[in-house]
Amino acid sequence: MNGRLVLAGAPIGQAGDVSPRLREVLASADVVAAEDTRRLRRLAADLGVEIGGRVVSYYDQNEAGRAQELVETLKDGRTVVVITDAGMPGVSDPGYRLTSLAIEAGVTVTALPGPSAVTTALAVSGLASDRFCFEGFPPRKPGDRGRRLGSLAREERTMVFFEAPHRLASSLEAMALAFGPDRRAAVCRELTKTYEEVRRGGLGELAEWAAPGVKGEITVVVAGYVPGEAEQDLDELVAEVDRRVAEGERRNHAVADVAKGAGVPRRELYDLVHRRSATP
Repeated sequence: MNGRLVLAGAPIGQAGDVSPRLREVLASADVVAAEDTRRLRRLAADLGVEIGGRVVSYYDQNEAGRAQELVETLKDGRTVVVITDAGMPGVSDPGYRLTSLAIEAGVTVTALPGPSAVTTALAVSGLASDRFCFEGFPPRKPGDRGRRLGSLAREERTMVFFEAPHRLASSLEAMALAFGPDRRAAVCRELTKTYEEVRRGGLGELAEWAAPGVKGEITVVVAGYVPGEAEQDLDELVAEVDRRVAEGERRNHAVADVAKGAGVPRRELYDLVHRRSATP
């Protein structure tokens, strides 16, 4: 008979947040596939658990090949546990490929629920949580990011994003441009850890706060669009910049002045003006 694949939720900060079931499954599984084997062993030591089975690495770069190996192990009737550095496997972390292959192979797939930065941030944000969507990491390139966020401008559900600390300020600026600087949001940093911080406010205000630099694991929660609310008319801003440039004003000065008056990030407006002018 086929084995069992267990997707195990790992603590996002405090080791004490794990359930007794996680201790049991780490001790009894035939194979534990970990995103970072060193972190797994540190977690096991913190929990006082001795891992009984074989430990293998399972991360983004080896996921495709390793998933095939693990499916064969599952077909042999073994129990395989997948655990990532934090949160649930498959949620912006390795796990999706193996889960899909296991289902195709007729293997039982189950989850061991655990802490999640997505729902934790949503709960402490103070924003509506009855309907929400998870958008993962925004694209890294400014153009791709602007287009993705622009497509979400009328999303009525609360939105949850992950972001790297060194890109947080630019992402918040892009969100302020796409959604408006007054759209309510919360930046959740180091959730459940010693230096946990939740910063709430408008996107424009949060972008200014993040500009000097922010450290730690970041989750951003943004309020959804409310039909009828005042929207940022980006076409009008670009047209105003173009008008001033046509009258002889330097582009940088025009962008800075228009952005300040509209309460949007200068850099993001400049990028938008540049993209529009480059489009034939």
